[in-house]
Amino acid sequence: METLSLNQSTPGSYWQWQGHSLYYVQRGKSKQGRPPLLLIHGFGASTDHWRKNIAELEQDFAVWTIDLLGFGRSAKPAVTYSGNLWRDQIYSFITEVIQEPVVLAGNSLGGYTSLYVAAQHPDAAKGLILINTAGPFTQPQAATKPNLLKLSLGNLARWIFLQPWGSYLLFQYLRQPAMIRKTLKKVYWDQSAVTEQLVADIHRPSGDRGAAGVFASVFKNPQGEKNDVLLQQLRCPLLMLWGEKDPWMDSQSRGTKFREYYPTLTEYYLEAGHCPHDEIPEQINSLIRSWVNSITK
Repeated sequence: METLSLNQSTPGSYWQWQGHSLYYVQRGKSKQGRPPLLLIHGFGASTDHWRKNIAELEQDFAVWTIDLLGFGRSAKPAVTYSGNLWRDQIYSFITEVIQEPVVLAGNSLGGYTSLYVAAQHPDAAKGLILINTAGPFTQPQAATKPNLLKLSLGNLARWIFLQPWGSYLLFQYLRQPAMIRKTLKKVYWDQSAVTEQLVADIHRPSGDRGAAGVFASVFKNPQGEKNDVLLQQLRCPLLMLWGEKDPWMDSQSRGTKFREYYPTLTEYYLEAGHCPHDEIPEQINSLIRSWVNSITK
């Protein structure tokens, strides 16, 4: 099999699920004793975001990655987008297409989706790798009096974004290449990793029919199950990789919460931003390879 270069887009295929076309990529061959890897992208990203990882990991593993419904080259229908939907999509993909348990690895929203699958479908997961993972924790009851002005302004902003015109205008603003580049440079510690190709990979699907509706779903759809609840259901080995320069989340604080509910996890804090798998792929690939080998001996 031809080995891909780090910057080359990986050719893929389509799978039909619940009447929708879903795009996925498969590279590498199964090695004895090593489960396949299934890589899940974050919000606004796609299979393209894993190209640097696929190019190396396919030498040692069967590697799969898929565009979540609503993202990348997958269909973007007018449905209720939620953690439950993506959990069901990924579980069906594992059972129907891959047809054997995998090690799930996800970044941001993809991490939350991966945790959802591994926790609620233990038959599908040999291991779980979370990379700057998203998802809420149960919040303790507030003991202090709320700031009514701040609360009112927050409710007003939410109301605006719940309106079709509000979310549409915001989406059209944020999907501009210049805004995508600006956002990426905020969340990538190594600015040189924000390439024109990366900007184009994220911008391209935003022009698809239905993409604005997917974006709007962030504001109007309910959150899924809390991370702490899912962690209490989890039974497989867990590796957590944190880009500690991530401005969107306090990695150390979130890491503490994950350890509280899953003390047997393995974790590393790395000099990178929100997407370390793309920013420092050599380090991430090495850690994934070593850890998967350690849990399958």
